[in-house]
Amino acid sequence: MPLLMMKDLPRYECLLEAASLFPDLDPSACEVFLQLLRTGDEVFGVESTYLASKGISQGRFTVLMLLTRPGREMECDELISNPADLADRAGVTRATMTGLIDTLVKDGFVRREPAPNDRRMISVSLTEAGQELMSRVLPGYFRRVAQMMKRLSEEERRTMVQLLVKIQQGLAADAAPVVGQTSSPAGKA
Repeated sequence: MPLLMMKDLPRYECLLEAASLFPDLDPSACEVFLQLLRTGDEVFGVESTYLASKGISQGRFTVLMLLTRPGREMECDELISNPADLADRAGVTRATMTGLIDTLVKDGFVRREPAPNDRRMISVSLTEAGQELMSRVLPGYFRRVAQMMKRLSEEERRTMVQLLVKIQQGLAADAAPVVGQTSSPAGKA
């Protein structure tokens, strides 16, 4: 489902006019927000189309990416292998992750086995077929990512990452509960 259910975005002048009716409407903030949603939809569409052409969903691709290691060990990220950690890293529920893993096991791309250091735990790993799938999917995937970002210089990319991280940090801070704050409106009890 798209993030933005509009075919055409309102012009800035229309946002300015709407701000006279809605004092909380910040036209420039709204314009950036709408452009961010539109871009997210378009990027998501390109990614979805490519993955569908390879017969894989975005959810399954995420699991395979979390399990993929190009060399024996990558020092930039810890090895994730149990379903609970995979769910946390993918940002999905454990039940959703179980369903994704079930499908990947059925298709022969991953296997479940007792964890080597604790047999009560389950470890998930790529099979040879899963590794082969990723070696076929990733080159084209990374080409498409580079294609989408090619219009931005390295400096613009770094700036964009900094700006997006700043938005993410603001969202996290706004979502964090304030100690001692009541949930009643305007501090009324």
